[in-house]
This record gives sequence, C-alpha cells and structure tokens, in this order.
Amino acid sequence: MDFGTYQTLLVEQRGNALLVTINRPESLNALASAVVEDLHALTGVLGNLGQDSQWPVRGVIVTGAGEKSFVAGANIVEMNSMDPEAAAVYGRRMHEVTLRLEALPVPVIAAVNGFALGGGCELAMACDFLYASANASFGQPEVSLGLVPGFGGSVRLQQRVGIGMARELIYTGRRIKSAEALRIGLVNQVFDDVEALLAGALKTVEEIAGKAPTAVANSKNAINEISGLNVVDGLEAEVRSFMKAFATEDSVEGRAAFVAKRAPEFPGH
Repeated sequence: MDFGTYQTLLVEQRGNALLVTINRPESLNALASAVVEDLHALTGVLGNLGQDSQWPVRGVIVTGAGEKSFVAGANIVEMNSMDPEAAAVYGRRMHEVTLRLEALPVPVIAAVNGFALGGGCELAMACDFLYASANASFGQPEVSLGLVPGFGGSVRLQQRVGIGMARELIYTGRRIKSAEALRIGLVNQVFDDVEALLAGALKTVEEIAGKAPTAVANSKNAINEISGLNVVDGLEAEVRSFMKAFATEDSVEGRAAFVAKRAPEFPGH
C-alpha cells in the first residue's frame, strides 16, 4: 500500500506498525496549516485499510521529531493573523483530522515525547491511547492567550480524565508532567526515554497484530459508538457489534481454531 509522501511528516513502516512522525522540530512540531493538511491527507489514505481484506499495517504510532516536543501546540504565529472566520476554518479542519484518527480501523497510539500542549494534547487525545516518555508534559494553556481549546480539548479531555479535572486543567492552563498524567488516567504508560517509548508502542502494535483484524476494527468502532450512551443504548450497540463480528470469516476461523486447539490464521475479513 502506498501511504504517500508529505512535506511535514515522515511515514515509515516498521513491522506491523506505521510510524508517523511530525517533522518540524525547528518549530517544536507545531500544528501549522501545512501539518494539518498533511495529516488530513494521510488519514484519508489510512481510512482505506482493510477494505480489500488487506491489512499492510495493524496499528499507527504518532510521534514528534526530536526529544523536546511531540507537538507544542497550534501555530500561534500563523493564528495571530487570522480573523474569527479563518480561525473557525482552521479548527474545523483539525476536527476532521481527529475524527478520522478515531475512525481508523486500526488502533492509533500517541507516543508523546516532550511537549504536548494545546493542539498537541488534543491531537494525542484523538488517538486510542497515549504512551509518554518521562520528560513529557501535557496541558491546555489556551486561556493564557485569551483563547479556549479549539481542536477538541473541551470534549476529549473530560472523556479522558473526568469533567472536574478537565475544568481545572483548562481554567488554569496548568502543565502537568507525565507522572501526573498517568495518575489521572490521561496516559496509559510512561517510559524512561524516547527509545523505550517507541519500543513500547511498537511492541503493543505487534501484540495487537496477533489478533483478528476485523475484531479489533469492530471493537474500536463499538467503543466509539458506545461512548456517551446510556447503559441500555450502549448494550444494544454492543449487541449489534457482536453480531457483526460473529458474521466475519475471522470469527469463523478463530472459533474453529480454538475448538481444534491450534493457532488461528485470520483471513482479515
């Protein structure tokens, strides 16, 4: 599968993982419009994974170039010349990117090294889960600029850490280190350094790659659909997901392999 070439992104396949590196270290990987457009194009390509029963990668890892910054935030210099209408276009385009990340049929891991502030934290939260290096820091500092989160932070931060903690972090603009992010549930794991961080993310993708690809895709879709529903509606959505998975050839193979006490060979559809 051709994943494309991009001005601001490095895209490299490593085993079953696609490593996507935002490559603007001179600006701490800030989300300039060019970066947003590249992410928009790449997520459009990745949305086709599995449609032809081919799964060239089983997970995506998003990180930032260098050890200083995952993504320091939106591009404030660029934003300084925007009027409210242009700002809305900028925000909505990034919303499209984050929604596409959430809808990808494979898990997406944010491997956060250094700063994940403002738009960087929002990009990370659009991934399925977050891994961080010990030097990582997170925050929504928009109020310090007279702004509010514009790339999904008001929605996704409270989903991750609860509404009370989200309010405190957004109202104060406070930065937190990776240990605190782990404690409040924003981060899944913390690693000593960038090398260990990427190794941990790659290991998780390889673990996922041993499972049925359609089952992983259906599980991700179900969790996204169920999020925010009440218990009754959520259970009904789960039944629909269960039925859909049960009808796949991956499910037929997985059940047959279990009964025969052999390793499954998932066909990917």
